[in-house]
This record gives sequence, structure tokens and C-alpha cells, in this order.
Amino acid sequence: MESIYIGKTKDVFKLKDGNYLLKFKDDVTSANGVFDPGANSTGLKIEGAGQAGLAMSAYFFKLLAANNIPTHFVDYNLSENTMVVKPVKVFGKGLEVICRLKATGSFTKRFGEYINDGAPLDYYVEVTTKNDLAGDPFINEEALTQLNILNNADYQKIINLTKDITRLIKAELAKKAIELYDIKYEFGFDQTGILLIDEISGGNMRTYKNNKKLMPLELSALVLK
Repeated sequence: MESIYIGKTKDVFKLKDGNYLLKFKDDVTSANGVFDPGANSTGLKIEGAGQAGLAMSAYFFKLLAANNIPTHFVDYNLSENTMVVKPVKVFGKGLEVICRLKATGSFTKRFGEYINDGAPLDYYVEVTTKNDLAGDPFINEEALTQLNILNNADYQKIINLTKDITRLIKAELAKKAIELYDIKYEFGFDQTGILLIDEISGGNMRTYKNNKKLMPLELSALVLK
């Protein structure tokens, strides 16, 4: 294997067959020592978080495949904390897409004078550029097109995919009486079109059960039991 990238929560390797291998780690994004899926740094290590994130990702990628949602997922090995994925290109230097069902986190920090924390949102989608030093700044459709990061048609495809995926995940979590507040995705593309990439785990979403915020390990235990 060829080491490609050492990430905050995963390391990336290139395999001889052209696919890539993601090695999940126990580091999670956090702010001031507290888990935060919207944070840009890791200062918190949760034993078992890597394996839980992998198991959750495999679970949801299989759900999406059953619903004809294109992803980069190929296979996974739970004992080694690894996932094999297809080679893809990213838009620009990478984008993150957040779908919000409840106002919380940075959303209420920005718009708290207009909305209360926990108030419902209607599959509200925001896009940021992946840039930790700049704080993952938000970017709108016009900027994305003028900067040649993606075109209008691809932007709309990503928005529609984001909402479709979120509906599926929301419904799946609801079977366990878990409420989804928001979730973060990444997308890429290959010769077949736009694909969901990266992971789908407790580290990428805010969830609640009985009005209690769930940590990643708590969420995976509930979903996978």
C-alpha cells in the first residue's frame, strides 16, 4: 500500500488494484475537549470510535446501495478498522455539505436572533469548502460556479442527493426512536457521475434520543444492536 494522506479521523492508502483503503482512527472532531461533529480539529480520542464509525458507515452505505444512491463504498474489514473505496475526484479541494433538520450548533450561533435552538428546519442544506485554517467557510452556488468548483447542474444534483440521503438516514434512525438534528457529507465524482464519499457515522451527525444528545459510541450501539 502507498500512504496518501494522514487525516484527522482516517488515514488514506492507495491499493495496487487502484482502489483506496481508509483506516479509521479513534480520534474524533472536538472543540474544547468536547465532541463536536462541526469542529475542525481533533483533541479527543474515544476508544472504539474508529471501529464504530466504520461499522456505522458500512451499515448506511449498504442502505444507500439498496436505494440506488451512488457511493464510493466497496468493502470493509471490521477487525482491521478499514474500508475499501473506489477512486474518486473531489470538487475543488473538497467540499462539505451539511443538511440541517433542527437549528443547533453553528446555525444558532449565526442566526440565533431569528430562531431558537432546537427549532425545526426543512432539510436546509449548506455547503462549505474544506479548509481548516479558514474555518471551513460557507460558499454559495454563485461562488461555486464563478470559481469553477462545480457547475449549476452538479450543484443541484448534490443538493438533491443530500436531501434524499438524509431522508433515508432520518427514517432509519427513527426506527430506533433516534432523532437526527443535522448531518455532514462529502461528495466526489468519477466517470459514472457524482458519488457520496468519506463516511456516514456518529462522528458526522448530531442525534438525540429522549432529548439526550448521543455520543458516537452510544449511537452506534443503538443502531447496530
